[in-house]
Parts: sequence; structure tokens; C-alpha cells
Amino acid sequence: MSRAVQVAKGADREKTAQRLLNSSADKFYDPEVDIDWDAPVPDDKLFHPERRVSLYGTELWDRLSPEQRRELGKHEIASICASGIFFEVLLMQLLLKQVYRLDPTSGHVQYMLTEIADECRHSTMFGKAIKRFDATVYGPRPWVKALAKLLPAIGRGPSIYAAILVAEEVLDRMQRENMADEDLQPLVRMVNRIHVLEEARHVTFARQEVARGMGKAGPFARRHHALLTAVVSYFVSLSLINPKVYASVGLDPKQAWKAAKENPHFQATMAHWGERIIAFLRESDLVDEKGISGWLWRKSLLLSRS
Repeated sequence: MSRAVQVAKGADREKTAQRLLNSSADKFYDPEVDIDWDAPVPDDKLFHPERRVSLYGTELWDRLSPEQRRELGKHEIASICASGIFFEVLLMQLLLKQVYRLDPTSGHVQYMLTEIADECRHSTMFGKAIKRFDATVYGPRPWVKALAKLLPAIGRGPSIYAAILVAEEVLDRMQRENMADEDLQPLVRMVNRIHVLEEARHVTFARQEVARGMGKAGPFARRHHALLTAVVSYFVSLSLINPKVYASVGLDPKQAWKAAKENPHFQATMAHWGERIIAFLRESDLVDEKGISGWLWRKSLLLSRS
């Protein structure tokens, strides 16, 4: 039995929910009033650390001027924000599906509703940030959006929470680094700080649900959950950077996206962003590196190649 499952067995679901509810009431942000959306956007500040931009270190990157590199970073952050909105809306659907069938007087359900309220504010915040930066609204490719409609219908149990965690923790790893980077736009840092603070509660909740569910799952169910986790993780990673961002600096989207996927610097960045959640999923027996699951994990770039 993994350590994660052992921890979950000893945890009291209602006590955890009440603790998270208390934390939510004690500290939360309203982006409408806690962010100065009219503050200037300094010309000397970046939107994304250059070493984390997908083309950093490539021949295409060397061709770009400093202004173009800054612009590409802005559009990649806008793409990540738009994908964040998409996955948060999907998360809210998944949580509401759980709320329908559970006891609304329980702390467990009440925390789900609190998390949904958090995600509504986060989606608003990301949307306002994209608009303030005068960037394009990208989001996942249309076929990814179409396939994602199936998840609320077919998903259930620990793999649903694992899917939530992949989207949340990949962004969290990126944002913890960015919020402390004084070379970045103040607005970028504030948006990241708010999201990191509130997502910490969501991660605690989802990790416990994953571990609890996997502790009860039989062999067939465990294989099912591992495959579904691999599928969703592949689509999460695929959706962070929409290839259309490259057109913002005059690059061919297909050529640039191919270069990004083959770029060792970007591969290392994706593995860095995925490192913490991958460790947890391994511990929970949700990373299967064989067959179709293994192929999806390798294509996601979230597994370290070292």
C-alpha cells in the first residue's frame, strides 16, 4: 500500500473539509477589488521568464528581437490563462456533478461549493488579465474542447481528482516561480500569487480524494483510472501553448510548435512544471509507463527524460 493511500485511510474527510472551509473564510481574494486593473503595464517588465518561453534556446528564438521575445512571452502567458479558464470551467462541471448526488449538509459538499466559488473568481481574474494585456484569447484547440465534453459524462472516482490535480499543480509550479520573479509584470505576479494561495486548498482536497479512491479501487478500476489520468494529462499539457501564439511574432505556427516540442529547454520546463504532481501520481499508482498510457505520458512532456 502506498504512503498516499495510508495517509488517506487515516484522514477524516469531514475534518479536512472543515479545516479547508475555515481557511477559505479566513483568507481569500476578490480580483475585482484586490487587483488594480488600471495600473500601468511597464514596458521594461516581462510577462514570462525568458527561459520558460517555449522557443528559448532554439534557432527561431535567436532570430527574434528582444521586443519580439517579450511579445511571445506575453502571448504564451495569455494562452496559459485561457487554458486555465477552460480547465477550471471543466473542473466546476465535475464538482457540480458530485454535489448533485451527495449530502449538501456535509462539510465535504460545502467545501466543493466553496471551491467552485473560488474557481469562478479565478476564471474572471484570468479573463481580465488577458484583456488588460491586450492579448488574444487562445485556449485549447477546438477538437480538444469537443473531446473534453465527454469527461463529465464518463469520469468518476480518483481519476477525476487526478485530472483536476494535473491541471492545478502544473500551473501552480509555474506560478510559484513567477510570483517571486521581480523581472515580471506586477500584474502577472499578483495574479499568480492569488491563484497559488487559493489553489493550495484545492490541491489538499483533491489529493486526499485521489488517495482515498485508489485505496478502495480493485485491479481493473486501477488500470482504468491510470489510463484516464494519462489521457487527461496529455490534453492538459498539449493545451497550455496554443500554436497560434507564434503568429504574434511573425512565425509559422506549425514550424514553431514543432521546434518547441523538440526543444530540450521546453522539455525540461514541462518536466519541471510536472515534477511534483507526477511524484504524487506515481505514489498513487496512477502513472503507467507501458502501452498507450506510457505513450501519452511521453508525449505530454511531463515525465522527466533524464
